[in-house]
Amino acid sequence: MSPSSPAAATGVIRQRKTEAETGPRRVLITGATRGIGRAMALRIAREGYEVVITGRKPSPQADEVLNALKELGVKAHALFFDVTDRAAAQTALAGFTAEHGPFWGVILNAGINRDGPLAGMSEEDWDLVLETDLGGFYNVLKPLILPMARRRAGRIIVMSSVSGITGTRGQTNYSAAKAGLIGAAKALSAELASRGITVNVIAPGVIDTDMVTAEDRERILPYVPMRRLGKPEEVAGLAAFLLSDEAGYITRAVIPVSGGIF
Repeated sequence: MSPSSPAAATGVIRQRKTEAETGPRRVLITGATRGIGRAMALRIAREGYEVVITGRKPSPQADEVLNALKELGVKAHALFFDVTDRAAAQTALAGFTAEHGPFWGVILNAGINRDGPLAGMSEEDWDLVLETDLGGFYNVLKPLILPMARRRAGRIIVMSSVSGITGTRGQTNYSAAKAGLIGAAKALSAELASRGITVNVIAPGVIDTDMVTAEDRERILPYVPMRRLGKPEEVAGLAAFLLSDEAGYITRAVIPVSGGIF
């Protein structure tokens, strides 16, 4: 859907009617400078949302995404901090919220993997994955929850993985972090439901991004019932729906986008 199409225009008008009651539809997406995060940022912008992307530090990739968002005619901002740095994350996000107001939506997408069998895994690889993928949940959401709750409306989307559902050989750290996100999201959904805030989990399978090597593709495809990798845009489409008014009664859901991997 192009931003100039009648359907897109209607979507923006529908959102603005609701803004009179709930404030601007501003969405934060962590780890949005490439891959799935980038695809979500662009798709959400096409739906008329104001978008705030984050990355660890300024980069050409961040500039490219920010420029692409502005070309779509929406307000766009970039914040830079490491999600493992609690003080930096909370300072950046609390400061932005104080200046611009609470977010409508938050998509926790920042994450890394450091794969290998547990017997040979270093403490650093274990800690870094848990601190980034799971610790970022607390570090990012903590300064945002109360402003969103006072607004009494909003959406939180947590990016987990099928590895967090099934466990994946060679990914004990990653599987543990992603499973932890599912548990945390379900608990948070119970805390925020009465405030009109939904909390849902997207669990991608193997998505065709720069994190997937040719060797990965050859090894994984036989295990995917659909016999192909997912597209970032397919994940982004689901995220856009979960942000929408139509998804207002969906919460505590864990939705795989995996081509049938189980």
